[in-house]
Amino acid sequence: MEANAEQLSKIAEMLKLLGLSSYEAQGFVALVYHGVANADTVADTANIPRTSAYKVMESLVQKGFAKETDGRPRMFKPDDMNRIRSDFQEKFDKLFRSLKDLQDMLPSKGEPQLVYTIYGNQQVMSKLAEMINLTERELIICTPKVKEIRTDLKKYIDNAIKRGVKVTFVTPPNKRIPPNTQVFRKEGLIATDVVSDQIRAMLAGPEMDACGYTDNPALALHVYQFINMIIESGKSA
Repeated sequence: MEANAEQLSKIAEMLKLLGLSSYEAQGFVALVYHGVANADTVADTANIPRTSAYKVMESLVQKGFAKETDGRPRMFKPDDMNRIRSDFQEKFDKLFRSLKDLQDMLPSKGEPQLVYTIYGNQQVMSKLAEMINLTERELIICTPKVKEIRTDLKKYIDNAIKRGVKVTFVTPPNKRIPPNTQVFRKEGLIATDVVSDQIRAMLAGPEMDACGYTDNPALALHVYQFINMIIESGKSA
Protein backbone atom coordinates (compact mmCIF):
# COMPACT_ATOMS: atom_id res chain seq x y z
CA MET A 1 0.00 0.00 0.00
CA GLU A 2 1.46 3.38 -0.99
CA ALA A 3 1.66 6.07 1.65
CA ASN A 4 0.02 9.39 0.84
CA ALA A 5 1.36 12.88 1.52
CA GLU A 6 -0.84 13.30 4.61
CA GLN A 7 0.51 10.10 6.19
CA LEU A 8 4.12 11.15 5.55
CA SER A 9 3.40 14.57 7.01
CA LYS A 10 1.89 13.11 10.20
CA ILE A 11 4.88 10.81 10.71
CA ALA A 12 7.29 13.72 10.14
CA GLU A 13 5.45 15.78 12.73
CA MET A 14 5.84 13.01 15.32
CA LEU A 15 9.55 12.70 14.55
CA LYS A 16 10.08 16.25 15.79
CA LEU A 17 9.62 14.84 19.29
CA LEU A 18 13.01 13.17 18.78
CA GLY A 19 14.69 16.52 18.23
CA LEU A 20 14.65 16.67 14.42
CA SER A 21 14.02 19.94 12.62
CA SER A 22 11.13 20.16 10.17
CA TYR A 23 13.39 19.54 7.16
CA GLU A 24 15.19 16.67 8.92
CA ALA A 25 11.92 15.00 9.90
CA GLN A 26 10.49 15.34 6.39
CA GLY A 27 13.76 14.15 4.86
CA PHE A 28 13.98 11.09 7.11
CA VAL A 29 10.40 10.06 6.34
CA ALA A 30 11.13 10.40 2.62
CA LEU A 31 14.31 8.35 2.98
CA VAL A 32 12.45 5.57 4.82
CA TYR A 33 9.80 5.67 2.10
CA HIS A 34 12.40 5.12 -0.64
CA GLY A 35 14.73 2.80 1.28
CA VAL A 36 17.80 4.10 -0.56
CA ALA A 37 17.90 7.48 -2.28
CA ASN A 38 20.08 10.40 -3.20
CA ALA A 39 19.58 13.84 -1.70
CA ASP A 40 17.67 15.19 -4.71
CA THR A 41 15.14 12.36 -4.59
CA VAL A 42 14.64 12.90 -0.89
CA ALA A 43 14.18 16.63 -1.47
CA ASP A 44 11.53 16.05 -4.14
CA THR A 45 9.56 13.56 -2.02
CA ALA A 46 9.91 15.58 1.19
CA ASN A 47 9.13 18.87 -0.53
CA ILE A 48 12.23 20.57 0.84
CA PRO A 49 14.61 22.80 -1.16
CA ARG A 50 17.22 20.89 -3.12
CA THR A 51 19.81 23.41 -1.95
CA SER A 52 19.22 22.20 1.62
CA ALA A 53 19.02 18.49 0.83
CA TYR A 54 22.67 17.47 1.33
CA LYS A 55 22.93 19.44 4.57
CA VAL A 56 19.76 17.72 5.82
CA MET A 57 21.03 14.26 4.90
CA GLU A 58 24.45 14.87 6.48
CA SER A 59 22.71 16.05 9.67
CA LEU A 60 20.62 12.86 9.73
CA VAL A 61 23.80 10.81 9.37
CA GLN A 62 25.45 12.74 12.22
CA LYS A 63 22.42 12.23 14.47
CA GLY A 64 22.36 8.49 13.79
CA PHE A 65 19.18 8.34 11.69
CA ALA A 66 20.80 7.59 8.34
CA LYS A 67 23.90 6.10 6.72
CA GLU A 68 25.75 7.02 3.56
CA THR A 69 26.32 4.13 1.16
CA ASP A 70 29.64 3.44 -0.54
CA GLY A 71 30.40 4.67 -4.03
CA ARG A 72 29.15 7.48 -6.22
CA PRO A 73 26.75 9.15 -6.63
CA ARG A 74 26.23 9.76 -2.93
CA MET A 75 23.29 7.69 -1.71
CA PHE A 76 21.70 7.44 1.70
CA LYS A 77 19.66 4.84 3.56
CA PRO A 78 17.97 4.76 6.98
CA ASP A 79 19.99 3.44 9.90
CA ASP A 80 18.73 0.31 11.65
CA MET A 81 15.27 1.07 13.06
CA ASN A 82 15.71 -1.17 16.07
CA ARG A 83 18.92 0.65 17.00
CA ILE A 84 17.26 4.06 16.64
CA ARG A 85 14.32 2.92 18.73
CA SER A 86 16.57 1.41 21.40
CA ASP A 87 18.71 4.54 21.57
CA PHE A 88 15.78 6.89 22.10
CA GLN A 89 13.97 4.47 24.41
CA GLU A 90 17.06 4.51 26.63
CA LYS A 91 17.15 8.31 26.60
CA PHE A 92 13.44 8.63 27.40
CA ASP A 93 13.73 6.03 30.16
CA LYS A 94 16.61 7.99 31.68
CA LEU A 95 14.61 11.21 31.46
CA PHE A 96 11.58 9.73 33.23
CA ARG A 97 13.77 8.08 35.87
CA SER A 98 15.19 11.54 36.57
CA LEU A 99 11.72 13.02 36.78
CA LYS A 100 10.65 10.25 39.17
CA ASP A 101 13.72 10.94 41.31
CA LEU A 102 12.68 14.58 41.48
CA GLN A 103 9.15 13.66 42.43
CA ASP A 104 10.38 11.38 45.22
CA MET A 105 13.08 13.73 46.47
CA LEU A 106 11.29 17.03 47.01
CA PRO A 107 8.51 16.05 49.42
CA SER A 108 11.04 14.39 51.75
CA LYS A 109 12.95 17.66 51.90
CA GLY A 110 9.78 19.61 52.56
CA GLU A 111 10.59 22.10 49.81
CA PRO A 112 7.99 23.54 47.45
CA GLN A 113 8.02 22.27 43.90
CA LEU A 114 8.20 25.52 41.98
CA VAL A 115 8.31 24.95 38.24
CA TYR A 116 6.93 27.57 35.89
CA THR A 117 5.92 26.67 32.35
CA ILE A 118 6.70 29.24 29.67
CA TYR A 119 5.36 29.05 26.10
CA GLY A 120 6.59 30.74 22.94
CA ASN A 121 10.12 30.94 21.52
CA GLN A 122 10.48 34.64 22.22
CA GLN A 123 9.32 34.22 25.82
CA VAL A 124 11.69 31.28 26.37
CA MET A 125 14.64 33.25 24.98
CA SER A 126 13.71 36.25 27.15
CA LYS A 127 13.70 34.04 30.24
CA LEU A 128 17.10 32.64 29.26
CA ALA A 129 18.41 36.19 28.85
CA GLU A 130 17.11 36.99 32.33
CA MET A 131 18.86 33.90 33.74
CA ILE A 132 22.14 34.96 32.14
CA ASN A 133 21.81 38.46 33.62
CA LEU A 134 21.22 37.01 37.10
CA THR A 135 24.20 34.65 36.97
CA GLU A 136 27.09 35.63 39.21
CA ARG A 137 29.45 32.64 39.11
CA GLU A 138 28.68 29.80 36.69
CA LEU A 139 26.39 29.26 33.71
CA ILE A 140 26.08 25.90 31.94
CA ILE A 141 24.10 25.61 28.70
CA CYS A 142 23.57 22.10 27.32
CA THR A 143 21.94 22.47 23.91
CA PRO A 144 21.89 21.59 20.22
CA LYS A 145 20.58 25.15 19.55
CA VAL A 146 23.93 26.90 19.91
CA LYS A 147 23.54 29.10 16.83
CA GLU A 148 20.23 30.55 18.00
CA ILE A 149 21.51 31.24 21.53
CA ARG A 150 24.85 32.58 20.29
CA THR A 151 23.11 34.92 17.84
CA ASP A 152 20.13 36.14 19.87
CA LEU A 153 21.81 36.38 23.28
CA LYS A 154 25.34 37.42 22.35
CA LYS A 155 25.35 40.67 24.37
CA TYR A 156 24.03 38.91 27.48
CA ILE A 157 26.71 36.20 27.27
CA ASP A 158 29.44 38.79 26.60
CA ASN A 159 28.34 40.84 29.62
CA ALA A 160 28.29 37.72 31.82
CA ILE A 161 31.85 36.87 30.80
CA LYS A 162 32.93 40.45 31.56
CA ARG A 163 31.43 40.04 35.05
CA GLY A 164 33.66 37.00 35.57
CA VAL A 165 31.00 34.35 35.01
CA LYS A 166 32.34 30.97 33.89
CA VAL A 167 30.24 30.05 30.84
CA THR A 168 30.23 26.43 29.65
CA PHE A 169 28.48 24.98 26.60
CA VAL A 170 27.70 21.31 26.10
CA THR A 171 27.00 20.94 22.37
CA PRO A 172 27.17 18.52 19.44
CA PRO A 173 30.42 18.45 17.44
CA ASN A 174 31.11 21.16 14.86
CA LYS A 175 28.89 23.74 16.56
CA ARG A 176 30.53 27.16 16.90
CA ILE A 177 30.41 28.55 20.42
CA PRO A 178 30.88 32.12 21.70
CA PRO A 179 34.48 33.18 22.38
CA ASN A 180 35.93 32.89 25.89
CA THR A 181 33.62 30.03 26.83
CA GLN A 182 34.37 26.41 27.74
CA VAL A 183 32.94 23.60 25.62
CA PHE A 184 32.23 19.88 25.94
CA ARG A 185 31.07 17.96 22.87
CA LYS A 186 28.21 15.45 22.99
CA GLU A 187 26.30 13.76 20.17
CA GLY A 188 22.55 13.25 20.21
CA LEU A 189 21.40 16.21 22.30
CA ILE A 190 17.69 16.89 21.95
CA ALA A 191 16.52 19.37 24.56
CA THR A 192 18.13 22.50 26.02
CA ASP A 193 19.09 22.41 29.72
CA VAL A 194 20.47 25.50 31.46
CA VAL A 195 21.72 25.95 35.03
CA SER A 196 22.64 29.30 36.58
CA ASP A 197 24.73 29.32 39.77
CA GLN A 198 23.20 25.90 40.63
CA ILE A 199 20.09 27.73 41.93
CA ARG A 200 18.12 28.35 38.73
CA ALA A 201 17.38 25.91 35.92
CA MET A 202 15.57 25.73 32.61
CA LEU A 203 14.53 22.69 30.58
CA ALA A 204 13.38 23.65 27.08
CA GLY A 205 11.95 21.55 24.24
CA PRO A 206 13.78 20.76 20.98
CA GLU A 207 12.57 23.93 19.25
CA MET A 208 12.84 26.10 22.39
CA ASP A 209 9.19 27.08 22.05
CA ALA A 210 8.28 25.84 25.54
CA CYS A 211 10.22 25.35 28.75
CA GLY A 212 10.04 24.66 32.44
CA TYR A 213 11.84 27.14 34.70
CA THR A 214 12.66 26.85 38.38
CA ASP A 215 14.50 28.87 41.00
CA ASN A 216 14.20 25.99 43.48
CA PRO A 217 17.81 25.11 44.47
CA ALA A 218 17.04 21.39 44.91
CA LEU A 219 15.60 21.13 41.41
CA ALA A 220 18.38 23.26 39.94
CA LEU A 221 21.04 21.07 41.58
CA HIS A 222 19.43 17.97 40.11
CA VAL A 223 19.57 19.46 36.59
CA TYR A 224 23.19 20.49 37.24
CA GLN A 225 24.07 16.91 38.20
CA PHE A 226 22.24 15.58 35.14
CA ILE A 227 24.24 17.87 32.81
CA ASN A 228 27.47 16.75 34.47
CA MET A 229 26.48 13.14 33.78
CA ILE A 230 26.12 14.09 30.11
CA ILE A 231 29.56 15.74 30.17
CA GLU A 232 31.18 12.68 31.77
CA SER A 233 29.53 10.30 29.31
CA GLY A 234 30.86 12.43 26.45
CA LYS A 235 34.40 12.21 27.86
CA SER A 236 34.27 8.44 28.03
CA ALA A 237 32.67 7.95 24.61
